[in-house]
Amino acid sequence: MKLKNVLITVSDMERSKRFYRELFGLEVILDNDGNVILTEGLVLQDASIWKCFVERDIIPRNNASELYFEEADLDGFVKKLEAYGEPIQYVNPLMEHSWGQKVVRFYDPDGHLIEVGTPMQQ
Repeated sequence: MKLKNVLITVSDMERSKRFYRELFGLEVILDNDGNVILTEGLVLQDASIWKCFVERDIIPRNNASELYFEEADLDGFVKKLEAYGEPIQYVNPLMEHSWGQKVVRFYDPDGHLIEVGTPMQQ
């Protein structure tokens, strides 16, 4: 078995597509009426459709998971965040962990936690 995609719910599909394209360079692979597959395996699902599927409330900013990205030019990425057309709600401003990795954490427009860090050595 292999993990195919990660799905997040969004309240405004166009805003979310723009956010992930402009900040992360993700492009639409398939746009299927409320279900959009982006490059890198991220799927955006219209929140109203998802709520009907699971018959549960969607709880934004629940901090139970995060989308993790790596970026070698983290200072440049933070400048891109600061210049973005909509306000960004930060969880942690640019910081450096004790092991030397720099990271920034913030929410996407629907309250999904995102972490962007410098690449980790493996």
